Amino acid sequence: MADNIRRRPREHQALILVDVQNDFCEGGSLAVAGGAEVARRISAHVLGHGDEYATIVATADWHDDPGGHFAEHPDFVDSWPPHCRIGSNGALFHPAAEPAFEHVEAIFRKGSHAAAYSGFEGFTTVGDKRIALADWLRDRAIEQVEIAGIATDHCVRATALDAADEGFETTVLLDMTAGVARQSTNAALAAMREAGILLVGELHDVTSPQGHPPG
Repeated sequence: MADNIRRRPREHQALILVDVQNDFCEGGSLAVAGGAEVARRISAHVLGHGDEYATIVATADWHDDPGGHFAEHPDFVDSWPPHCRIGSNGALFHPAAEPAFEHVEAIFRKGSHAAAYSGFEGFTTVGDKRIALADWLRDRAIEQVEIAGIATDHCVRATALDAADEGFETTVLLDMTAGVARQSTNAALAAMREAGILLVGELHDVTSPQGHPPG
């Protein structure tokens, strides 16, 4: 059951959209069941509530050569099929999320040469300067973040845990996330609760019992 939501004034709150990319949605190289529906729900949320946030940002896998993160025979725990390669269609944001991305102020790309599950490992570029997500948010006096995207048990979890570690009051909007597998998603939810992260809404159904992405 989702926790009751507690909000600070919206002028100190950001929405972080995590990895809503083609390769993580149906038809992609690392598809998560419900990914396209998550993209649609995010767009509906932003169109209805986007002006209530101080800022909206997004993260993106942006892989060149991430070493053992890619594998010919992946274990779907620490290694995965190639996905979100720089310049590929799979690295683009899902078309259903396009209405939301019209309101995104900055994109933080991550993982050129590493796995980089957390959006807080990503950078945006302003002029000739690379700026990390935590610094960018602090520069705008953000104190609280809400997080949505893909996948609940991997990049959403890692981004939320890092947000909490960085001192942001953190909420995950579960009905705008989708998980890879039931076992790892349950473990992620427990870890986030233990870290004091607020979980709001009902999680999209996870159809794969363990270890393997559905679809």
